Amino acid sequence: MVVVRLSRGGSKKRPFYNIVVTDKRNRRDGSFIERLGFYNPVASEKDQQGLRLDLARVQHWVSQGAQLSPSVARLAKQVGAQQAAA
Repeated sequence: MVVVRLSRGGSKKRPFYNIVVTDKRNRRDGSFIERLGFYNPVASEKDQQGLRLDLARVQHWVSQGAQLSPSVARLAKQVGAQQAAA
């Protein structure tokens, strides 16, 4: 089964997550099919962009049968609301 989930990067105490499409059997930080964006929970609002996600590619993968993790579903909803407001 193909899933869209977070893959952790960054250093200790400073997490950075890539939003990736991968097979469910792969490790969390293992190989992936496609990188769809990133999420930086440490980023400040003024200095850096904390979230970027390609919603068109997310919709493509969902139409192909991929499932979103709960965290990615929440982030996709947040990005959709931001784009609607802009």
